[in-house]
Amino acid sequence: QVQLVESGGGLVQAGGSLRLSCVASGSIFRINAMGWYRQAPGKQRELVAGISSGGNTNYADSVKGRFTISRDNAKNMVYLQMNSLKAEDTAVYYCNADIQGRDRWSPSIAYWGQGTQVTVSS
Repeated sequence: QVQLVESGGGLVQAGGSLRLSCVASGSIFRINAMGWYRQAPGKQRELVAGISSGGNTNYADSVKGRFTISRDNAKNMVYLQMNSLKAEDTAVYYCNADIQGRDRWSPSIAYWGQGTQVTVSS
């Protein structure tokens, strides 16, 4: 069984910063791509940032230049540094990871964290 647990959300004023963390635990052979998604009330879940196992990154246009995704493969962790936060960044942020559980022949399965609330006051 694999679990993803996020932390670091909270309430911050516009222009402020937050750092989200996510740790994967359980039966893990390899973690492939990891990413952060968010879902605001009444909206669909959207990709915020992604990072490959090799460190290649991609970002939603709305966060480019403000957010930075990184990972620590030794700790099975992924981070999202969020700077210059705006009210429109308010959402529940979810960690996602594609994980092979047992060995190299295991399928890569997408796992999700439970989400962490980020609220930006204007």
